Amino acid sequence: MTTDPASDASTAARAPRRIAMLSLHTSPLAPLGGRETGGMNVYVREVAAQLAALGIAVDVFTRRSSTTEDEVRPIAPASGDAAARLVQITAGPKSRIERHEMIPFVAAFADGVEAFRAREGVTYDVIYSHYWLAAEAGALLAQRWDVPHAAMFHTLAEVKLRARASESEPAERIEAERRLLAGPRPIDRVVAATEHERRLLAQIYRVPSERVTVVPLGADLDQFRPRPQAEARAALGIAPEERMVLGIGRIEPLKGFDILIRAMAQLSDRTNVVLSIIGGDERASREVDALRAVAEKVGVADAVRFLGPRPHEDLPAYYNAADVVAVPSFYESFGLVAVEAMASGVPVVASRVGGLASTVADGRTGYLIPWRCPEPFAEKIELLLRNEELRRALGRAATERMQPYSWGEVARGIAAALAALIAEHAALARGDTRGRLPA
Repeated sequence: MTTDPASDASTAARAPRRIAMLSLHTSPLAPLGGRETGGMNVYVREVAAQLAALGIAVDVFTRRSSTTEDEVRPIAPASGDAAARLVQITAGPKSRIERHEMIPFVAAFADGVEAFRAREGVTYDVIYSHYWLAAEAGALLAQRWDVPHAAMFHTLAEVKLRARASESEPAERIEAERRLLAGPRPIDRVVAATEHERRLLAQIYRVPSERVTVVPLGADLDQFRPRPQAEARAALGIAPEERMVLGIGRIEPLKGFDILIRAMAQLSDRTNVVLSIIGGDERASREVDALRAVAEKVGVADAVRFLGPRPHEDLPAYYNAADVVAVPSFYESFGLVAVEAMASGVPVVASRVGGLASTVADGRTGYLIPWRCPEPFAEKIELLLRNEELRRALGRAATERMQPYSWGEVARGIAAALAALIAEHAALARGDTRGRLPA
C-alpha cells in the first residue's frame, strides 16, 4: 500500500498532537448494517484508534441521536496521554433522523463542537471531516480556529448520479460539495481512497492533484484472516454441505442486492446454494420487503436469507464461513467489504466500479464484473462454487494481496498527510510560500 505523504523524521516531528475528527451524521460506534452505518463508520473508528496508538489525541464528534448514551465515550484504550474519544453533540432532535433532515443543523453542530472545545480548554491542530455534512461544519470551525481542514467525502453526489447509483441527491449537497471542493475558499486537503477517486475529483470538480492525498482503506488483519471454514460454520450453525454466497452492506438500491438475488436464479445448479445478506435495520424494512419480492418473483425465496445487521466483531466468522463474497454495488469509493473478505481468504465477485477496480485483482483474487446484470455474476459465482481448488487458490492470493492493508498503515499515512498539511498551513501563515509542501 502506498500513500503520497513522506514519513521522514521531519514530517514526524510536525505530527498533530490533537485532531478534531468530524462524523456528523453517523457514530463510529453504531452497529453496522443500519441505514447510516457501514464502511465509513469502521474507517472513522479504526483510524481514530490507531492514531491514538501513535500518540495522537483524537476527539471524534458526532450528532447526538439518543438521550441514553454518555456525552463522551472511549473509542479505544488510551495510549499514554493520547486517547480516542467519541463526543456526542446536540444538534437537532436527540433521536435518529434521516441525513437530509440534518442539513439545517450543521451550524448548530459546529457551535456545539466549539462549546465542547472551550469547556475542555483544548485546542486542535487540524480538522479531519468525513462526508459532506461534516465537511460543511469543518469549514466553519477551520475558519473560526484558523487551523487546516482535511476531508474525506466517502461518496460524492455527482459521482453517484453519473454512475446511476442514485436517482436524486439533495440540491444542498450538490452545491455544498462543489463549493467545498472548488469554491473561493475550498477545504485545504481531500483524502481519497484510490487513484481512481483522485481522477474523478480532477475530472468532475477540477480539484488540483496537489490538493488530494491518496491513502487506501484497511482492515484489522488480526480479526480478518483465514480460519477453518468448518469451525466458522459450526459456530454460526451453518450446515457443512451448504454452498454459501455472502453479501454485506446497507440495504439500499446503491448496493445492488437485487442483481445478486436475480443472479441466484441464473445458476444452473442451485443445490444447497444459499445467499446470506447481512445489513439493514428497521428503517430498511421497505427495501428488504422489495428484495424479498424480487426473490419470490424469480423463484429463489427459499435460498435467500436476510440476517439483519451484525456487530462488526461478528463479521469475521461469516466471511470465514462463506464460499464466495459478492459485492454487486453500483458504486463503491473503495469497497471495505471486499478488503475484509480477501483478508479472510475468500474470493470476491464484484462490480468493476470505483475503488473495487483497484482492490480486487481480476482473475487472481476474485472477479470483476463490468456489466451490472445478473448473468455475469451468476457465471463467476457458479465457477467458484463448482471448483474448490480454484476458490482456495484465489483465496490464498487474496490474503497475500491484503497484507499491506492494515489500519496501522492507514493511520500512519493519515498522520503523515495531516502533518504535512499543518506544516504547509504554518508556512503560509508566515508568508513563506517556499515552505509549501506537496500533497
